[in-house]
Amino acid sequence: MFGQLALATAALFTGAAVYINWAEQPARLQLDDGALLTQWKPSYASGFTMQASLAVLGFVFGVLEWIVTNNALWLLGASVLVSNWPYTMLVIMPTNTTLKNTAVESAGPATRALIEKWGRLHAVRSILGGVSTILFLWASR
Repeated sequence: MFGQLALATAALFTGAAVYINWAEQPARLQLDDGALLTQWKPSYASGFTMQASLAVLGFVFGVLEWIVTNNALWLLGASVLVSNWPYTMLVIMPTNTTLKNTAVESAGPATRALIEKWGRLHAVRSILGGVSTILFLWASR
């Protein structure tokens, strides 16, 4: 049962991450610089909370299934999913912090470039989620 919960959680994480890269980010980039930053700030805050929770929950479920089954694929999938945390904190967070501290009135081309960079960095989260989901699927066979 833990394995199926891990798989579902990883798939939810991946779906949310892919949605951000495939739908939300391109739509956001159609806005002017001020509106772009205005939209990014609350979207990021909500997405961070949701995806961080899913990464931890999927990790816990994957580890519990590994303990029950002793199948290392569950531990590997869980580790890949939770690796989104250090990746976000070490790689994406400097960009996030700069964007969060930028006043909407001062948004300009540099802000747009940072949000474009953020989108590329976020794509790695989509990949990590997808790899975790595939590992959990493989472990489920």
